[in-house]
Amino acid sequence: MKTKQLLVWMLVVTMLASMTAFSASAESADLAFAEGTVLRMATGYNSTKTGLFFDAEVAGEGITLADGNTYHAGDLKPTWVEVQNKLGVVFEDHYQGQSASKEFDFWKERLNEVDMLSGTASTLTEYGEAGSIVNIADYLDQMPNFKAYLEENPIVRLSITGNTTNGAIYFSPYFDGVNDIERMPLMRVDWVQKLLDGEGEFAADQTKAVNAAVYTPYMPVSGTVTVDVVNLDGETVDTIAKNYDKAGNIVAKMNDALSAGELDGVAAVNLLRTYIDEAYDGYYGTERSNLFIGQNAAWDVDELVALLRCVVANPYTLNGTDTVQGLFSREDDNTQRRVDMMRFAGHLFGVRGLESRQDYLWIDSEGQLRDARQEVDAYEAMEKLNALASEGLISKAFIDASAESTKTYLENDMGFMHYDYNQTQTIYNETALQDGEKYMAVMVPVARWYDGTDENGVYMRFTESWRSVKTDGWGISKPGVGDNTDKLNAALKLIDYAYSEEGQILMSYGPDAFIKTNDDGSYVTFNFNGKQMPEIADVTYAELWEKASGNYTNYARQYLGSTLSFAKSQAFEYQCTHVVGREGAGKISVAIGLGTIKHPELAVTDNGWYTSVPTVLPSTKNESDRINGFTDLTSKFSSSKGGQNLFVDEIVSGYTEEGMDDAESAAAFVNGNMNGKQYLALKQRAWERLVEYYNTLNQ
Repeated sequence: MKTKQLLVWMLVVTMLASMTAFSASAESADLAFAEGTVLRMATGYNSTKTGLFFDAEVAGEGITLADGNTYHAGDLKPTWVEVQNKLGVVFEDHYQGQSASKEFDFWKERLNEVDMLSGTASTLTEYGEAGSIVNIADYLDQMPNFKAYLEENPIVRLSITGNTTNGAIYFSPYFDGVNDIERMPLMRVDWVQKLLDGEGEFAADQTKAVNAAVYTPYMPVSGTVTVDVVNLDGETVDTIAKNYDKAGNIVAKMNDALSAGELDGVAAVNLLRTYIDEAYDGYYGTERSNLFIGQNAAWDVDELVALLRCVVANPYTLNGTDTVQGLFSREDDNTQRRVDMMRFAGHLFGVRGLESRQDYLWIDSEGQLRDARQEVDAYEAMEKLNALASEGLISKAFIDASAESTKTYLENDMGFMHYDYNQTQTIYNETALQDGEKYMAVMVPVARWYDGTDENGVYMRFTESWRSVKTDGWGISKPGVGDNTDKLNAALKLIDYAYSEEGQILMSYGPDAFIKTNDDGSYVTFNFNGKQMPEIADVTYAELWEKASGNYTNYARQYLGSTLSFAKSQAFEYQCTHVVGREGAGKISVAIGLGTIKHPELAVTDNGWYTSVPTVLPSTKNESDRINGFTDLTSKFSSSKGGQNLFVDEIVSGYTEEGMDDAESAAAFVNGNMNGKQYLALKQRAWERLVEYYNTLNQ
């Protein structure tokens, strides 16, 4: 993708390679502070278990880690012991163990009691503009590592700028990896192989009837659609055709069969097998499962619906019971996880803004901001998922939280597919699945995307799930540090150190005791995306499985105290990803590298449709006050645990909100009755100021 000024974000690890070399312990007289300066920290990641200090639940009566030290409740975690020793500060725990938004809400009237605190990027910026959070930009000349990072990556600066008049920055950005895919579709690929592969017809001793059709085709019912896929060799690109004139649309064919009489699971599988052979002119041969799970996968939502019907109707073949659940989410009683179903809908039906970096915003090909909550196609996508729910293709637990929890689906051979993080979910291959069973990331689907290059849309694979500056960060409390120069300098020094090369490794890996070293004390390294990165120690890997069942993120945050903020390299996580997780992610990575999966660019692109929305837009206090008054936009489209989300509600129950009776009226209601029009106008104004400021950076 061609970009203005050729500015392209890089992976964090690539940033490390290209950064101006500053010593991690670079001294600046301007940031001098007294040894032992106390910093009162209200910082962490969403839980008392994931703060800077051990809590009783994690530490128990004392816990000995791979560094040989024993830690108790109230002790600093290893990463922060190292930071404390490196910088000569003393950390004092004031963290309440809540989400960033709730943590800030707890302290916002008591900011004089803390020096650094967690908050959402938007809230920290809002309070910074009001004079309550320190403007870090005022001190960049005294922060060589952080300044170098921003100079090497100007669009990072763009994404965290809170005021385009003075270039203010009110929080330290957090990158949980950057410029890489985030969430992925995950499938029981062994089930797909059982149903679709082999010579001759599928047969089974027991099967079930396919439920009455509710879902109708999304893809064409005639004509031909061409798509690019990576060849099985992983090195070249094939252009293949979906020939609907020859094969028909598989959903339409199944629906016709259902309306003509009962369609059972065996007949449905054979209908799908024949369709794959004809639509792709034998391209997949007897390994038809590759349509969904191969390096050369080209599946779309209609083909997925046909597969889901086959899966749900053939439980006896797949798990030996009478029940299989199709699509599910990781947790049924947590809106933060349930919204993944909504996000997946965007990929299935070509809808932007459902996995945005900020609210539901996206940028169209003309460079104008749009809001998915005010777009008809977003509600139409939820209508389609509601049809799947009506057919029983979405898990009972997602529809009815009183049903059996999805937390047992994988270990009990109950669940087929969900949309989530690769590393944390493919761990189930080790902890829950048996030999021959395989839960793996698969290619994102083909859908029709209106990127402005063709008025009829473009059939392609696109993911909006692209890593960028996260929506949470840490700020410095202006009333907290007050006139105490020691406290201010110590807080600034902490941020600067975290963006040094040494600091970034520490914040990702933890201290050297958890890293594999050579006899001379240097790191043992491996090639990760073209950069030599440290290998974790064998004892660290063993401990990760012993204490966190292989979940890298839980281990790092709960035990090491790393990856709580700042810049996290994916290199550690990659080493902890199950071999099956690496296999699936590797196929997706190849497809992205060869251009068969497109994504937002972390740059200002010539075609605005491909520009990733910044995590923060620089609104004035008056604009922020007005936006904060649009409470329905926040409360009714929440992505927080315990919140309400009308998109999720629509998947489950259809249109239930008064005044929102169909896709058109729902979009219009948000625009007119939920202040959507005013919200978008205010955001557009801020976006235009940011683009103007961006242009000044490059003059």
